[in-house]
Parts: sequence; structure tokens; C-alpha cells
Amino acid sequence: MESYAVAFLVVMAVVCLLWFFLLPLRWQTRQLAGPDRALRKAAAAARRKRWEPAARLMGGTGEDWERRALYSDVLGRVAAYAGDEWLRAWEAARPGDPDAAVVRVRARISYAWKLRGAMRANVTSRAKFARFHQALWDSREDVVRAARLNPADPTPFVAEIWMAMGLNYPNRDMHLLWQEITERAPHHFGAHASALQYWCAKWHGSKRVVRNFAEKAAENAPAGSLMAALPLIAWFENNDEDLPASAYRASSVRVMVDAALADVAAAPQDHPQLPYVRHILGYFLFRQGRYREARAQWRHVDGFLNGLPWRYAPSPYDALRYRALRTKAARRALLEKRRP
Repeated sequence: MESYAVAFLVVMAVVCLLWFFLLPLRWQTRQLAGPDRALRKAAAAARRKRWEPAARLMGGTGEDWERRALYSDVLGRVAAYAGDEWLRAWEAARPGDPDAAVVRVRARISYAWKLRGAMRANVTSRAKFARFHQALWDSREDVVRAARLNPADPTPFVAEIWMAMGLNYPNRDMHLLWQEITERAPHHFGAHASALQYWCAKWHGSKRVVRNFAEKAAENAPAGSLMAALPLIAWFENNDEDLPASAYRASSVRVMVDAALADVAAAPQDHPQLPYVRHILGYFLFRQGRYREARAQWRHVDGFLNGLPWRYAPSPYDALRYRALRTKAARRALLEKRRP
């Protein structure tokens, strides 16, 4: 009888492990930055070769440049990774549509990065780099065309930041590109988060330059713009993620975390980049031992991994790691609540 009891306990333990760590993997996706139902439906329809939902979605963005940038990015990735037949049908049905044009820009640039692959430069072949660079060069005309069709829209220029990184734009050219963006949308969080990558030491800047860029952007930004999270992201990029907890708990880092928390609280709850910020904010809160606060941030984004620090880990390790930390935060938050 004891052997049956032991076997039952083993089976239950395996089931629990599957529930907490493996089953959620099918719900985790890097395709979306957050739980946006309309975007999920449009992306799903595009994978089924239907373009009309994507056209309606993009047409409804108006001058919400943050949302327009996010939607075009996600839809462009669908075209780059799952086929662009639906996008070509859209372009044929509506020639000169600025919405289709900006999705095409994102699709071409995403496809170029797909050709490059995710490996480090020192282990990426010359042939891959040649195809990557050629694809980026070919997409330049798409950027020009999309900008011409909707001159007020910063989205084509935001997409071009990833061209600037891949084609090694000199700093002077990046400054000119940045001027095009900020003249149209001075507090565009998505644009700043992308440009921050360009100014990192691993790309075309330095630790000092990226820190100054983030601090300057956050300095005069309106509350709720999420720009206060930029110094936190710059700190993360400038340091080894495996630093001891004491580094994350330094007073200067706590100040940055608290500023980002206040900005998140002031932001519209449907801000398209809010889930991205919640991920990195939750991670810093976890590393600082602020488990209830970390859990509160992660509750809003469970199931979506398109953010730091998870995007730097290969799949499915990214989902496993997030799930493990989220579960640990919930457990420790519960223990804290029970303490007298």
C-alpha cells in the first residue's frame, strides 16, 4: 500500500511541476508586448492570410504614435516570420495606403534581422551578414515611401532605428534620424527604448552616453509617459545582470525604481508600452526583495514576454525563468503577508 502512496505522490509532484512550469509555456509569446485583444485578433487573422482586420486596426490608430508603432511592429513580424501573402493582398487592394506602407517597412526590417539570426556577431557567418545588410539596404526605399505617404507619422523613422543599428549608421546620421522622430513625437517611449539600444556600448555608444541619453529623456517628460523607466533600462544594459542583490538594492537604483513606479501609476492603463515597462520594473522589484510590488506588476503581463530581461534568453528558457521568478515572488509575498 505504501508503494501506491509513494507513486501517487510522485505523480502529483510531476503534475504540479508541469502546471507551474511547462503548461504555461503555450500561453507565453514574444509576439505581443501586452494583452491587447484587438492586436492579437488582427495578428491571428494575418496568419490565416486575412488582411482586413489588420487594416482596420491600423486605420484606427490615428495619431496615437505609440500604438501605431507597436501595431505595425507586431504585424510586420507576422509578415516576416509567417509569410506576407496577406500584406501583399492588402497592398494590391489599397494602393498607396499609408497603413500598409508602414507595416511593409516593419516587415522588411524584421525579415532582415531574421536573416541575421540571434547569435553573437563573432559566431555569425559572413554570408548571413551579407544577406542581412543587403535586406536592410533594400528596405530604405520603403521607409522613404511610408514617410512620404504620411508625413506627420514618426513610425517609419522609429523603424529605421533598427536599420541604423544593423547598417552601423555613424552618430551624425543617427542624430539626424532622431531629429525626424522627436520633431513629430518628442516623448515617444517606443522610439526612446529603441534608440537607447543604439547608444549602448554594445552597439554604437558607451555606458556614459546611454546613461546621459536616458536621464535627459526622463528629465522633462510628462508624468505617465513612462520615460522615467529609461534610466532603469540604461542601468540594466550597462551592468551584468548577475550582479549581487546589493547592487540592485543600492539607494541610487531604488530611486530609479520608485520614479518608474510613479510613472507607471500615472500612465493610462491602456498605454501600449506599459506591459514592457512592467516586466523590467517587476524584475528590479524582485531583485530588491520587494516581492508584493513585483507580483503586482507581473500580474498585468502574465503570458507575454516581449520585454527585458526575458528577451535576452533563448526560448523556452525565457518563459521558464519568468514563471519561476513570478511563482517565487508570489510565494514570498504570501509569507510576508502572514508575518505578524
